[in-house]
Amino acid sequence: MGKLENLNHEEALKKLKELAESTRFCMFCTELGMAPMSTRPMSLQEVDEDGNLWFISSAESNKNFELSEDNRTQLIFSNPGDMEFLSVYGNAHIYKDRKTIEDKWSSLANAWFDGKDDPAVTIIRVAPLEGYYWDSTGGKMINFLKYAAAAVTGKKHADGSVEGSLKV
Repeated sequence: MGKLENLNHEEALKKLKELAESTRFCMFCTELGMAPMSTRPMSLQEVDEDGNLWFISSAESNKNFELSEDNRTQLIFSNPGDMEFLSVYGNAHIYKDRKTIEDKWSSLANAWFDGKDDPAVTIIRVAPLEGYYWDSTGGKMINFLKYAAAAVTGKKHADGSVEGSLKV
């Protein structure tokens, strides 16, 4: 087990932004009170200075419908190549106004929409309430070598990882 390092405010915001932006993709979970909950992969547009996570979505999607019924969401980011993981719980808000769409639009979204003027385009902002992160200080190869050395020597592996809660 790694070192426990709970982060608050600015430190938490910095870690959230660092891990979410290095991964860029997450599993976006809705209907948190259901079993199983609904989940789908989503591409992160940005993390703003307040820690809000922004996504482009279709007004016609099940996700948008589910969020209109219950805006609680869980975002799960996974970057196994660098041994970085992040879970964010928050409330989602859907925007349909032109200004927000203009501000958050990415040309990559043209793969799903007929441009930013497509009437189905919406923007989702997830305001984080809390989170948890796992971050390795050495990356996958270094940790693999440490695990291999521990297996050969029989000594416990000191992975150098850090984990903790995030209170933005």
